[in-house]
Amino acid sequence: MRRLTYFIATTVDGFIGAPDGDADFIYPYVDAEFIEHLRAEYPETVSGAGRAQLGMDGLPPRRFDTVVMGRGTYEPGLKAGMTSPYGHLREQYVVSRSLTESPDPAVRLISGDVVAAVRELKGRDGLDIWLCGGADLAGQLVDEIDEYIVKTYPLVVGTGMPMSRAGFGVRPLELTGCTVLGGGQIVTSYAVKR
Repeated sequence: MRRLTYFIATTVDGFIGAPDGDADFIYPYVDAEFIEHLRAEYPETVSGAGRAQLGMDGLPPRRFDTVVMGRGTYEPGLKAGMTSPYGHLREQYVVSRSLTESPDPAVRLISGDVVAAVRELKGRDGLDIWLCGGADLAGQLVDEIDEYIVKTYPLVVGTGMPMSRAGFGVRPLELTGCTVLGGGQIVTSYAVKR
């Protein structure tokens, strides 16, 4: 069975975006060493536009061949004209109650029961599924997440969009990996203890 992995960037105090969801404040902390780490370990998590700029075109997926993202995560790229941000992946899904038609034939919409849809995706053959964001979607899928890969950047913002809006609940994890990069970024991976 495929796993659902929440692969997410956060601040030390656990925020993935500003109060309005904008995460541009993280980009100054994406340096050459961090990009090389992504190239080696997670090249599929770089958008098509980013892959072209960084010379990653043609790199095959290593971990994920499917991405699931919320409408808020999809929207900034859509506004910039990127209707299929991860076209190099086998499947792209956007969870939305407001979109009635996909802006791109390569992007499928999930408008109903997102838990049932993700369970169905987990039952298919293929590489793992990347939960791209955001906080509301992570909260809805908290019991379906099998793994967390958290890219922590060396900054504190005080408030903003949290990693998840799942509500309080003790959910034990097991540390499975930790990479410390020269720019102060830390990439940790955790398996969910069931």
